[in-house]
Amino acid sequence: MTRSPRPETPIRALKVRPDRAVELPEQVVTEEPMEIRVAGPGQDAVPVAVTMRTPGHDFELAAGFLVTEGLIRPGHIATVGYCDAVADDEARYNTVTVGVSVAWSPAAAPARPFAATSSCGICGKASIDEVEVSCPVVGPAPPVPASLIPQLPARLRRAQRVFDRTGGLHAAGLFDPTGAVACIREDVGRHNAVDKVAGHTVLDGGFAPRPPLAGWVLMVSGRVSFEIVQKAAVCGIGTIAAVSAPSSLAVTAAQRLGVTLAGFVRGETYNVYSHAERLVLDC
Repeated sequence: MTRSPRPETPIRALKVRPDRAVELPEQVVTEEPMEIRVAGPGQDAVPVAVTMRTPGHDFELAAGFLVTEGLIRPGHIATVGYCDAVADDEARYNTVTVGVSVAWSPAAAPARPFAATSSCGICGKASIDEVEVSCPVVGPAPPVPASLIPQLPARLRRAQRVFDRTGGLHAAGLFDPTGAVACIREDVGRHNAVDKVAGHTVLDGGFAPRPPLAGWVLMVSGRVSFEIVQKAAVCGIGTIAAVSAPSSLAVTAAQRLGVTLAGFVRGETYNVYSHAERLVLDC
């Protein structure tokens, strides 16, 4: 049987240097499509979306995508697996079926006339009305020490094993209130990395939702868009930190959804764009 695809792909590249050019082995990040299907009890699996992703933690990606897009509830996930109905061995590992405990209607899924690429979290949605997923405001939690935030980029970076081999991946990490790593995931797509973390929070512990995450921190390796804030809020995560900038819509969404948003976390400094009350400031 064909093995599932690896997160990196071996190639050969011409390495050009000032004094020479030589062809040598190289590793590049794998980018392949993954079809996500949903099946209710006694129902055939229905394709919901196709996303371009880096293979690895595919079950978490499928579960996280469906939950953060508001298509299913975490407590309704019964099973997750590669699709045995796909005849081609290679395609089998690029098709994930999520079984839910309630009847599934295709009408519950927004129409997606084209695939979601690894660079875009909302492309493929049929209308502007579908961009915003309804979710409650993140509730209160004990504040996080402001001095913890600058420590997280290095902790995230140390766990990026595939990035070390390819140099071409984003990462998202979930940290508890003490700064301990709960989950770190990599993907060629920023939103996929966050969905993998979201899927981990859903599937960890036998498909049971994790405890409230309002006091936890989501650290991301790139910029923060509206969709990343929305995905964090759907999971109940109270704080997002990023090494780069947020967008205007990300700031607005964070303010509205009760999420603390910190950007430009570099060295010992960073900016807080919303809900600074979740941080214990030392100055």
